[in-house]
Amino acid sequence: MMISVLGRLLVAALKDRKGVSALEYGALAVGIVLAVATAAVTLGGKLTTLFTTIGSSL
Repeated sequence: MMISVLGRLLVAALKDRKGVSALEYGALAVGIVLAVATAAVTLGGKLTTLFTTIGSSL
């Protein structure tokens, strides 16, 4: 549901050549936050292990 709304906003933003509105900046910010949150959840455990290994070897 949220992705379809963001998709429609993105398509509308790409079609509009008048300039970027606050709504479009908001949609872009939401997309970036979702991408970062997904990456953090997905890679969180692996990064913890990696940094623990690096810290132990120092």
